[in-house]
Amino acid sequence: MNSFFSRLETRISAIDSLLCVGLDPHGDDLSENSGQAARDFCLRLIEQTADVASAYKPNAAFFEVLGPEGIIALKEVIRQIPEEIPVILDIKRGDISSTADAYARAAFGVFKADAVTINPYLGRDSVLPFINNPEKGAFVLCKTSNPGAAELQDLVVSPMTHSVNLQRPNRALYEWVADFVRDWNIHDNLGLVIGATQVESLARVRQNDPRIWILAPGIGVQGGNLQATLRAGLRTDGMGMLIPVSRAISRSEDPRQEAQKIRKTINSERFSLRKGKQIDKPSTLSYFQQTIAALLLDIGCIQFGQFKLKSGNISPIYLDLRKLTSHPDLLLQVSRAYWSLLEPLDFDHLAALPYAGMPVATAVSLLGNWSMIYPRKEEKSYGTKVQVEGVFSEGETAVVIDDLITTGGSKLEAIKKLTDNGLIIKDIVVLIDRSKNARVDLKQLGYQLHAFLTLSDLLTYYQETGLVEKEMIAKVRRFLNGE
Repeated sequence: MNSFFSRLETRISAIDSLLCVGLDPHGDDLSENSGQAARDFCLRLIEQTADVASAYKPNAAFFEVLGPEGIIALKEVIRQIPEEIPVILDIKRGDISSTADAYARAAFGVFKADAVTINPYLGRDSVLPFINNPEKGAFVLCKTSNPGAAELQDLVVSPMTHSVNLQRPNRALYEWVADFVRDWNIHDNLGLVIGATQVESLARVRQNDPRIWILAPGIGVQGGNLQATLRAGLRTDGMGMLIPVSRAISRSEDPRQEAQKIRKTINSERFSLRKGKQIDKPSTLSYFQQTIAALLLDIGCIQFGQFKLKSGNISPIYLDLRKLTSHPDLLLQVSRAYWSLLEPLDFDHLAALPYAGMPVATAVSLLGNWSMIYPRKEEKSYGTKVQVEGVFSEGETAVVIDDLITTGGSKLEAIKKLTDNGLIIKDIVVLIDRSKNARVDLKQLGYQLHAFLTLSDLLTYYQETGLVEKEMIAKVRRFLNGE
């Protein structure tokens, strides 16, 4: 079962955005004080921002104040949000026992939200009902963005029981909250709310917990500084934060343009913070592509030097994506890259090519809940003697999955086995296209090639960022051009 944050990261990776669009139908923004006006206001905003929103955050208060028709409007707004976009219902609930359970059932069962905001003042009992299902998430109020937050949240507290971390006594209350949330987060579906106006608190929490997800409201009208917020709160992988923005987008002359502008600013900061490097020239690759490119280099999936190829030629570059199997965190990120290419396609099965494509396709299958089959590399001379393993029916469609493509020859051999067994093949998906003409050649045969990265783009990125010496990049390009 995928956790809430696993699903969220998949969405973020697919559209390269940490922007969470707030749906706050303030009375001043509506043509009339009605549920219908609130609904129309939110649906227009969704239509304009759906391609850049990693999540939506409707604030229940602005719907509840409209009475029963406001509640109906809230349900309709959530129902209209595309299924692949997580919904964080901003309700800030805080109660215990059957009451907390009822609040959770209302948020997830009645309103169909994917996550909520909750108040931890009543302790563990008030949190657990919201996180029993790993697919549903919650963000716990930790250090909020309002001016009066410090009155309680900055109070210095000493531990009173052995059940808390005694290594760092006499800390602010919000720090204790962050510690408790880390202990409670056993299903990877519990995060924190820390305001963008609380940069010092953001930095302190991130330092103590490198992995926790943080919802950071306060950008725009409340005066939070976007760059400072990201520098304080981002994880080293450029993830771990959602930046909710509502009025700054909804009240702009062009909400779509403003949302795109904010996403671009966020990604620019994410890019410049990678490994502490300030890079003047931004890459043409998306942030997610940059992340994968850098990590592939880090773990040796892409190497530069002298390598003897199967043909006997000596190459200055070598690609070995089999190493991904020893790095589960990167394998998960790579599977999200495949997911972003596969999600728009129409198919019944993933067809993994032995051997390099199989671990990747397995991870993608689990991530997307897609059926996986595979053509055998060696003929099976015993048992059923099948050429294609897995459960499928004649006339169904399969997408070919492999790690990379050079000439396309191995793909065509596999496709023949698949089509001989009655399967329809239209698409081939790889992580890296290192070929010159494979895309064109395959298209002439009726197949569409989809690649997350091309070798040419990787070389350009490595040169621009200084990750590989220019002389080596030039040597590789000469080799690839047959010089």
